[in-house]
Amino acid sequence: MTHPSHAGRNFRSLSVRDLLDARDAYHVHLANLENVVATAIGLYRIRQDDPDAHTPVKQTEWRHRHQSPERTLENTIVQPWSWPCVLVFVKEWQTQQALIEADPDQVVPRFLYLPDGRIVPTCVILAPEQQEAPPSLRDVAFPHDMLGGGYPLVTDTQGHEHIGSAGCLVTDGNNIYVLTNQHVSGEPGNTVYTISNGQRQAIGQAITNQLRKRGFAEVYPDWSGTNAYLNLDAGLIRIEDLSKWTAQIFGLGELGAPVNLNPENISLDLIGLPVCAHGAASGKMYGEVQALFYRYCSMGGFDYVSELLIGSRPGQPALQTMPGDSGTIWCLDPDRALGQQKSGGSPIKAPTLLRPLALQWGGHVVQEAQGSAQLRFALASCLSIVCHKLDVDLVTSWNTGHREYWGEVGHYKIAGSACDILQLPNLKTLMSNNKDAIAFGDDQLVQGTTHIHGGGQFVPLADVADLVWRTTRPRDESNHFADMDQPGQGAFDGQTLLDLCQDEHNVSITLWNNFYDALNMDAKRGALPFRVWQMYDEMVAALKQQDVASFVCIAGTMAHYVGDACQPLHVSYLHHGHPDQPSEHGVHSAYETAMVNRFTAEIVDGVNQKLAGITLNPPIAGGKQAALAVIAMMRHSLQFLPPETIIAAYNTGSQMHNSLNYMWQQLGEQTIQLMVDGAQCLASIWESAWREATGEQSIPSTALGTIPTRQLQQLYSQPGLAPSYQFQDPRFAQELTATSADKTSQVPA
Repeated sequence: MTHPSHAGRNFRSLSVRDLLDARDAYHVHLANLENVVATAIGLYRIRQDDPDAHTPVKQTEWRHRHQSPERTLENTIVQPWSWPCVLVFVKEWQTQQALIEADPDQVVPRFLYLPDGRIVPTCVILAPEQQEAPPSLRDVAFPHDMLGGGYPLVTDTQGHEHIGSAGCLVTDGNNIYVLTNQHVSGEPGNTVYTISNGQRQAIGQAITNQLRKRGFAEVYPDWSGTNAYLNLDAGLIRIEDLSKWTAQIFGLGELGAPVNLNPENISLDLIGLPVCAHGAASGKMYGEVQALFYRYCSMGGFDYVSELLIGSRPGQPALQTMPGDSGTIWCLDPDRALGQQKSGGSPIKAPTLLRPLALQWGGHVVQEAQGSAQLRFALASCLSIVCHKLDVDLVTSWNTGHREYWGEVGHYKIAGSACDILQLPNLKTLMSNNKDAIAFGDDQLVQGTTHIHGGGQFVPLADVADLVWRTTRPRDESNHFADMDQPGQGAFDGQTLLDLCQDEHNVSITLWNNFYDALNMDAKRGALPFRVWQMYDEMVAALKQQDVASFVCIAGTMAHYVGDACQPLHVSYLHHGHPDQPSEHGVHSAYETAMVNRFTAEIVDGVNQKLAGITLNPPIAGGKQAALAVIAMMRHSLQFLPPETIIAAYNTGSQMHNSLNYMWQQLGEQTIQLMVDGAQCLASIWESAWREATGEQSIPSTALGTIPTRQLQQLYSQPGLAPSYQFQDPRFAQELTATSADKTSQVPA
């Protein structure tokens, strides 16, 4: 790959300094070419279908540009024989002949000549625009308790919602912060929110320690950068409740030490490194470092530079990073970095933990006559340099040990186990055939390869209530709990719902509403038993209509509520600790999410052992009996593992370095048993509904097969399927009363 006039010259000996000197010397000329949008330094990019793409060619006559197809970051690769060069990005691919005929002054020179005799090649790259519109952040569902890097960050600026991504946790030795972009965190004192479970929640405030633009010479004093600024764009958010956070990156895993880049060791060996990230808007992204010191803008006599350009990785879909990804951390991809040999360098070994490399701050938006367009790559700053300038260190060991994707282990395990312990042959066949649509299997739960849902993806039925309905049906929240141990007031003087429900006539919509009225509760009226009552009746009705798909869909989604009912913090007014103790407010997430997900393997093994040979509860009939079965389980759960015991373990564990281990030691065995109880109760309710509708006799064997997930998704997306139960909705009062022959009392004597 040598030009005839430069035969024998070894361009591979050119250094970063040489390339920056040449780019600086020719910058004014290149920036004034109408077709040029940016420049960078890197390695010559070879089209994947060129003869020298996989085998070096010693002597190849330089291809005349008028004979060459377009060259993009996506259709090219770098190889050990790729020489250093200045990359020139253009908005349209034009042949040399066409340029010469139209305006020869607009031709990008093939070589840049320096006064001291150095010669630097150029490589022209077409920078295509993104073709896909960014997804709505509201379509991306995130788990609702443990927070980490990759989660969305939301701020309000001048009446508009501004969205970015949490990067990682860092510390100044005193406090722990979320690192993101300055333009995401906002001005000091600005309140920053995340989106969890479809709802906003405040996570902290931006502090004064921020980075915007720094003079290029300030950061890289020995390199050419006349009248240039380096965009670092970093901000810190002081976390209010650290117990809700983990140092892991959502969708990626645990972090190790950052890649230590500095002005003394940055080299072209970075080009081609495979990297991965998780952005709040785009989800998991794969890319590679494709250029250094990308010069993207000139204004007022000054130029603006990004340290790293990250583009698409060969063999992966084209990188389509979205505006909501600002603040994302890019890490060396451990699956691809093993043994990779760089030109002139040593093998790069795969890290045992993810090694963070860069902080994404945006993309290049080009202004054109017809509007603006974003180019198809990400711009990022070196994380080690950002941390040095902010005087903070990376936090790698806070609340770690979660699965790669943390989530709803309990719900999926209970639902999957219920499928396994069914005893009616035809029902067992039907639910086993559809088990993968109801829950994730044991191997998936233990390995942590579960889910990131959103953008229209199918959600296994056992967690539709959280991941879909909490967003699309906000009023469904009341169906996930009931404060069964809350002392009543007024006519109920000190009695709890558990006390009242010892008389089954008091499992009454009117009585429960009177109970909540006496507490002056207009909202947060927990309706969990009535939700199961309602869904049981709908399961029976669906089977009587031979609608097996609706039966499976309702049964699978019911699993979520029965799973909630067997957890003490879902059936107690102490669900977030004692109301007068703010320090206990993190107990719910620490117990049900952080601890459960940390010890998934132990839970799976324990539940399976206890379920061996288990028998189901006696059959029941009617939705009210299903509600009574759930209330009986609630009563047992509160007695078997009182909320005060969980809170005490949380408080003691919070004072220890490894709080989750302590909580597991104190609560693990009881937690396993509660999940067994939930699976047993759920399977018994399924079988009872199946018996009541004579499913064994009336449903043909041909209808017991696997139901397409698309059909199930269409069903749970319909508002009319198991509509969210509301006490205040008279329709439910009429329907549920009609299903029971019992007369209900209004207020206890």
